[in-house]
Amino acid sequence: MNINSSFPRRNREPEEGVLYLVGTPIGNLSDISFRALNILENVFLVACEDTRQTRKLMSKYSLSNKLISFNKFNSTKKIQGIINFLKNGNSIAIVSDAGLPGICDPGENLVKECKLNKIDIICIPGPSALLTALVCSGFETSKFSFEGFLPKKIKERKNLLMQINKNEKTTIIYESPHRLLSTLKELKKYCGGEREIEVFRELTKKYEENIGRNIDEVIRYFDRKDILGEFTIVIKGFQNKTIQEPNEVYLRKELEELINAGLTLSAASKYLSKKENLSKRTIYNLYLN
Repeated sequence: MNINSSFPRRNREPEEGVLYLVGTPIGNLSDISFRALNILENVFLVACEDTRQTRKLMSKYSLSNKLISFNKFNSTKKIQGIINFLKNGNSIAIVSDAGLPGICDPGENLVKECKLNKIDIICIPGPSALLTALVCSGFETSKFSFEGFLPKKIKERKNLLMQINKNEKTTIIYESPHRLLSTLKELKKYCGGEREIEVFRELTKKYEENIGRNIDEVIRYFDRKDILGEFTIVIKGFQNKTIQEPNEVYLRKELEELINAGLTLSAASKYLSKKENLSKRTIYNLYLN
């Protein structure tokens, strides 16, 4: 599709020496703005997470420009070269396969370096998986936490999962297909199977799905299926009125840490009972069990 017939392609040349963060489609190639197309065609070069994916977009709209790869595997080596191009007055666009560059990709590091070098940065707004999922979830949107991909280190992962359990704000995370089911089971362990959740698969693409209600239901759904695609998980905030039982994993960890710090079982149980507004016997039984 050539956009010349419906809109003047060269409506504005990119400014010199500017880094453009260009929002591109996360699936449906029609989700692109005229302004973004103009920038992609007229900058000095386009830095892409995957040149093959960006080339599909460029080809659809009959655009041509120099594409270079810029991803988590090579960004460290390429940042200084891009900075040098920008300092010489060349405008550069950076795009991501995930919509807006800088979210869970090395565009974040490039922006930091540009700020240090006093290089102008302009964002061309576009699709974002986390915001698309959030507004479709039906959960609170005025306050939310975005955690990206959960940490791989066990201790950091456990701490974050416990934070998610107690977080009163809506939480959004990303997950890959091969780890989705194990992550859902971890969420059940820390947040309980009744915790409300929405899982979005392949947002804006042909086989887009929205699976939800609670963690137990979502686990049953994916237990019966081959898991393919990219996933965005939206978790409803903690609400005392909907969670009746104490989170045993969280409390056990707290109890262990207090005892390891030198408190007796009795003293640690007494402290936690006041902190969590639970009976001392409830806390004490966690240790015995």
